[in-house]
Parts: sequence; C-alpha cells; structure tokens
Amino acid sequence: MSVPRGPRGRFLVGNLVEFRRDRLDFMTRCAREYGDVVPLRLLGHPVLLLSRPDLIEQVLVHQTKHFIKHAGLRLYKPILGNGLVTSEGDFWRRQRKLSAPAFQGSRLPAYARDMVEATDRLCWAWQKELNGSSQPRDVNADMLRLTLEIACKTLFGADACPDPNVVGHAMEQGLEGIAARFRAAVPMPSWLPTRSNLRVRRSMLALHAIVARMIESRRRAGGEGDDLLSMLLSARDEDGSAMSPRQLLDEVLTLFLAGHETTALALSYALYLLAGHSAAQDELRAELARELDGRLPEYADLPRLAYTRKVVNEAMRLYPPADFLGREATEDCIVAGIPVRKGTNLFMSQWVMHRDKRYFPDPLTFNPSRWSEEFERTLPRFAYFPFGGGPRYCIGQTFATAEAALVLATLCQRFRFTPEPSFSLELNPGITLRPKAGVSVEVSVAHAGS
Repeated sequence: MSVPRGPRGRFLVGNLVEFRRDRLDFMTRCAREYGDVVPLRLLGHPVLLLSRPDLIEQVLVHQTKHFIKHAGLRLYKPILGNGLVTSEGDFWRRQRKLSAPAFQGSRLPAYARDMVEATDRLCWAWQKELNGSSQPRDVNADMLRLTLEIACKTLFGADACPDPNVVGHAMEQGLEGIAARFRAAVPMPSWLPTRSNLRVRRSMLALHAIVARMIESRRRAGGEGDDLLSMLLSARDEDGSAMSPRQLLDEVLTLFLAGHETTALALSYALYLLAGHSAAQDELRAELARELDGRLPEYADLPRLAYTRKVVNEAMRLYPPADFLGREATEDCIVAGIPVRKGTNLFMSQWVMHRDKRYFPDPLTFNPSRWSEEFERTLPRFAYFPFGGGPRYCIGQTFATAEAALVLATLCQRFRFTPEPSFSLELNPGITLRPKAGVSVEVSVAHAGS
C-alpha cells in the first residue's frame, strides 16, 4: 500500500506553520479531507497522521519494538528528566517495574480518602467565599491547586508538602517556557541563555530543590508510609538495587505533572461542560443524592456512581488532557501495509479520534449517556484512548479516573455550576490541552432538589 497524498506544505518548513498555528484544527481538517493516513512534513521531518483505530493499535500495541516517543516530547526533558514519560528501552522497563507497586489497587482506598478530604476542605472554602451568592470562579485555577494538594499528600504523605503556591508557580513557569519552545517555528537549544530557557532553568532549579529536600527528609525517616514516595523508596529490582537519587527525582517530577495538571484539566472541562448542560448536571446530582444520601463519597462507592464516571469519560472525550501522542520509527517497518521509513514520526490524535462521527454519533454534543455498556463494548479499542495504550499506557490511569470521579462527586453534591456569560473557552495545546485564560463558570451553593 502506498502512502496517500496530504496537504501541500511551504518551502523548507512544510506544514509546520499550520501545525503550530492551530494543531487541533489542522489535524482535524487533515483527517477529514485526506483520510485515515495523511503524510505531513514538519521542518523537514516526515510525519504520518493516523486516524483509524486499527492503525493506532498497530503502533501502540503490536509493533512497539519499532518505535520510541516522538521528537517533540523530548523538548520536555528539562522538566520531566528521564522519567516514565520520556525514558526508553531497558531503562524505562526497569523504572516501570519499580514504580508499578505504588499504583496497586489495594492502595487506592487510602489515596481516595486523601482526595475526598482535600476536596471537602475546598468546598468549605468555597461556601465561605460565596456567602450565599453566585459568583464566577476560574475553576481551572481551583482544580490545579486542589490536584496539586492531592498529589503532594498522596505522593509525600501528611504534612510533607510545601506551600502549593511555590510548587505550582515553579511548575507553571517551567511548563509555559517549554510550551513556548514547542510553539516556536525553530526551537532554540535548551542550553542557549534565552529568556525562555533561563526562566525554565530557574523554575526547575527551584522545583528540584523542593522535591529533593522532601525525598531526603523521607529517606532519613526510613521511607516508611503509605504514600507513593515511600513505595518508590522501598522498591527494589531483581538484583536488589533501588532507584538512584536522580531517577527518583525524575519519577517524582513526572508523577507531579501526571497526577496534577492532567487531572485538573479533566475536572475543569467536566465542570465547564456540566455548567452548560443543566439536564446532565441534574442527572448527576440525582445519582449522588440516591447513592450517597448527603455523605462524602468513598472509593467503594465508585462502582455505583455510573453516571459520574460517564461524565468523566465524556469530558475527556471532548477535551482530552493530552490531545495527541506520537511515536518515532527507529527502523524501516510496515504498519498495516503502509511503509514507514526510519525517522518518521507517527501522530495519533485523541482530539481527532474522539470527535469522529464514525465512532461517536453527534460527536460535538456533550452526552454522558452515550457511555452505555453496549456502546463501550462495541466501540473500537483505539477510538477512545485518553490515557494512551499498549505497554506505555498511563501507569496512573486508575488513580486518575478515581480522583476525577471522587472530586466531581464531592463538588457537585454541594454546588451548582452555570455558564459565565462573558466567558468563551479558548484552548492552548502544549504537552497538555490547556485553556488560554482559565475556565470560568458561575458557582452557587446547591439546595436540595435544585
């Protein structure tokens, strides 16, 4: 099978300008106009955009030995180091094996209590600030702070987290600096003393120092506890070796990002969508009243909170926290009859797939009820993949989905969300699908039957 045609590019830069300007729209138009396999060129780098579930499955599951993470992701190494998201080969396999026990299902009930307690504290703060009124709030800022608090508690244990504002500011500055490099037509090398690179370097030095102090404090205390850091400190390979200090630092920073911003985004977009769809919010609140009867949710409640989980699924369908992932071929290979040359990057977009009418009828409509058991059973495996797939699926998937459902249940029991008339959502995709100017909705205390 020969590679079909794609959009014409510009001299030298190829399709880079359109991709950088609005990659969500560009990839969507490419898939709809040119089909399931679209060749692109980004500054001389060959790319294939794959938009069919079986093709994506070939790359992520069946032929993983031919691929590594795509070149663009390596721009984020100044933040993530050589953690699970960016590492490759035998090193990645060892780190994955050492990290896996920290995410065992038996640990989740304890983590869930921390999640709900942190959300309950946020609810009391909201109630005090609202004082019976309805007010617009940037729920993205609120969810970022909340999920950072949860990440600190579950990662480092009680009273081990520094001021969330300090950590949050350092991460924000670092992420924005790297995102600026990603958006640049010609990214500058990270060692050049540009304003952006210096900002990233200062932010990472501050964050590394904070995390290193907490790791050392826990190490001196013996590393005993139920938090993730204790699990990572006690993890041993088959030869008895533990993670090196640098490996541990990189994994902790990766968990901060994966357990902080991505879940905050999923919750922010879920609240935004619920605010604009009162019927869905009513159905969610009815389920919470029926199943919880006014008490705080627990991990054991999750199987009964079916509609809550459907809301999370649908929010991540329309606004996946990561809007695309990529793999770079390390050798010539064939993917479902398509020749792929060494060095070619294969892009697979959750944004494109999740909004494809072949798999999701009326795809732009927020409809949590579409997630029936029959629908999920018949949905092709990689029509929906917010957490990736194959050997490199997100190790914290169960943790993240539990957190999103429990936080959403806790919030929606006590508050009602409606549109903020002057707010219009604009997206700013980088390593994650971030909003350009927050996510503003009207928040009010919910009354029984409202």
